[in-house]
Amino acid sequence: MKKIFVLDTNVLIQSPDALDCFEDNQLVLPLAVLEELDGLKKADGEKGAHAREAIRRLENLRLQGNLLEGSPLKNGGTVRVEANCVHVELPESLPDDKMDNRILKVCRHLMDGRLPVVLVTKDILLRMKAQILGIRAEDFLQEQVSSREGQYTGRCECFVPEETFKTFKKKGVPLDAVYLTDAQGKPFPPELWENQFVLLKADQSLRKTHLGRVCQEKIVPLAYKKSRPYGVEPRNAGQYFLQEALMMPPDKIPLVIVKGMAGTAKTFYSLAAGLEKVLNSTTKEYRRILISRPNAQFDSDIGFLPGDEQEKISPLMRPVIDNLEQLIDSNEEERYKNEAELQGKIDEIFERGIIQAEALNFIRGRSFVNTWLIIDEAQNMTPNQVKGIITRAGKGTKIILLGDPGQIDRPFLDERTNGLCYASEYMKGSPLCCQITLTAEECERSDLAMDAVRRL
Repeated sequence: MKKIFVLDTNVLIQSPDALDCFEDNQLVLPLAVLEELDGLKKADGEKGAHAREAIRRLENLRLQGNLLEGSPLKNGGTVRVEANCVHVELPESLPDDKMDNRILKVCRHLMDGRLPVVLVTKDILLRMKAQILGIRAEDFLQEQVSSREGQYTGRCECFVPEETFKTFKKKGVPLDAVYLTDAQGKPFPPELWENQFVLLKADQSLRKTHLGRVCQEKIVPLAYKKSRPYGVEPRNAGQYFLQEALMMPPDKIPLVIVKGMAGTAKTFYSLAAGLEKVLNSTTKEYRRILISRPNAQFDSDIGFLPGDEQEKISPLMRPVIDNLEQLIDSNEEERYKNEAELQGKIDEIFERGIIQAEALNFIRGRSFVNTWLIIDEAQNMTPNQVKGIITRAGKGTKIILLGDPGQIDRPFLDERTNGLCYASEYMKGSPLCCQITLTAEECERSDLAMDAVRRL
């Protein structure tokens, strides 16, 4: 049965092509939505760009038909603009001067017809108001991925027969040789993806383990297990997997996606591998390390901050500098005895252009060649932003997306709609991408940090 979907402004701001996502149903845009788009069209950054894109799409539809009566969409549906419906009455607690309430009036007006009416909005509170008024309301699900428990982790544990286990280092293991067991102990084949990391257990002696990676219908040993990038040694299976993903050349693995809680050394290890590749590698694969950290407020306000670009973004780079302090001087007892000397070493790295920092808005639209590109806190990116970053990769560039889906600061994003998880789900199985999710047990920051991750 066909439905009428009433779209809120935030749906179009998140995804300007949302009009094409509702099959052959009727779409309605309240006049209040057009007014909000008009107010946002001059905004800086992604919000303004998406508002302008949505307006251009509506103009094309207006030229094709009558938006007041219904303009046809390519999927068989229609879209039309509905006036304010001022004659519809709402409770006194919902005043007419609020945009959200004007949208609710349109929904109430449309409910007098034959077709079911559904309000689609990213605004949780508006969905609550709709429910109070008896209006069916839904989130925009087109760009949503599975909940955290069902998301791809890039790793798994499998059993393998003892004899096959013994020859793993020489021959690898065919995918059809590994298995899992159900609650009754019955074996069944696991679902494995290209470049997925695997912890293999010998089925006759579970204490025996090997670490491997799925590669062309086989599980092969890690090629960089003995590497020590910039003197850093992996301390757990997750860090061995992360090291493998980072150390593989960009022509094989140009994209690495790393998810994990605070303290699992995501940024630290990515910087260590980057410094190793830029400073110590004889192949000179990369020219520089480029770092960016999206920030909900900062990205839109950068033009109003005093100073040049580097001075503006320096507050966001403090976590990076904290990690550099540990990498540049590995001697924990001597590291902070001469703060000025330590700061001088860090300043030299930035002055020589070995590490550069840029605001996310300045990265999009560029093309990067032979660059080690780290996007920290990538969970605060939208799906459109992460697509824009990944498609910027030029020849010889490696992109590393880092983040914790449990710590999202951006409005209208959550564990299922943020850019990091979106990229993880859609790049799953790509021969050009390695992924790894670091677990709470792999927190290496401190005993307190690990305890807090488990308890809080």
